[in-house]
Amino acid sequence: MVELFRLGNYAMEEFIKLNASDAGNVFGQFDTNLKKIERSFSVDIILRDDKVIVAGDELRVRRAVSVINTLGALSRKGNDITEQQVDYAIAMSMEDSSQEILNIDNELICHTISGRPVKPKTLGQKRYVDAIKDNMVVFSMGPAGTGKTYLAMAMAITAFKNGEVERLILTRPAIEAGEKLGFLPGDLQSKVDPYLRPLYDALYQIMGADGFLKNMEKGLIEVAPLAYMRGRTLDNAYIILDEAQNTTPAQMKMFLTRIGFGSKVVITGDRTQKDLPSGSISGLDVALKVLKGVEGIGFIELDSKDVVRHPLVQRIVKAYDEYKAKQDRLKKAAKNKK
Repeated sequence: MVELFRLGNYAMEEFIKLNASDAGNVFGQFDTNLKKIERSFSVDIILRDDKVIVAGDELRVRRAVSVINTLGALSRKGNDITEQQVDYAIAMSMEDSSQEILNIDNELICHTISGRPVKPKTLGQKRYVDAIKDNMVVFSMGPAGTGKTYLAMAMAITAFKNGEVERLILTRPAIEAGEKLGFLPGDLQSKVDPYLRPLYDALYQIMGADGFLKNMEKGLIEVAPLAYMRGRTLDNAYIILDEAQNTTPAQMKMFLTRIGFGSKVVITGDRTQKDLPSGSISGLDVALKVLKGVEGIGFIELDSKDVVRHPLVQRIVKAYDEYKAKQDRLKKAAKNKK
């Protein structure tokens, strides 16, 4: 229940039924989340037992109230409120959409081996999950930390466990990230494992090391470099191509023509982090142009608002996006002067 009071130039909202447990969860250790909400909306927030009083300009108060209500509802549903959730609720309140976070929270994909629920955490991620459900092939583009690979893996493992597909195939191009790693000792698997480590990490978290190894020994899970896909037809499989910005056009076409009956494919990439030789064309960029409008193929673009790592990562991504936009404007202005 919420009651509205007016005190001079201030609007005041009083909350009833926010118990101590939820209040502690919503406002964070040492009230760090509370202070962030106050700064974001330029309001004053006072805690009195089970009551939360918010004072300030009416519009700002209403937005702060919306954020607190949303976070309180998430807490009552058993969520541990994170800094990312607070930041996202604040951002969504600016668009009067903070209540939509509750709909996102209802989308449970699976649980990790430790019991932690895997869910989309932003509207962009929710659209991504829906696109995977509705399309045979999905291209997901976005910066680091937006959950492109992790959510695809969660969807793939869930489909595998439910018997919707017979096997999982996870692949990525074996290209160093801007540095030469030199000779790697060991057998062929040992040589390619460092390139595929992010895929293993997600598998271990969601499926567990024992479950992964048992299914891998049976040939039901395959983690391999993209070059291994040549000459194969992949039926009844869930196939994930990670780091697709590092494919060549020929590799991308080769991969896409491997898709067989009963299969589903998710292709992820970050077009700002290409590790191809200078002057090379990315197969992901070409595919996005060639396949636009093809029925059965979905395209999802995630951005800095969908970053779910440490909030600093979101700020880093946003800073780089702004820098690139500024450079593009300068180049365009210089070109127009000529």
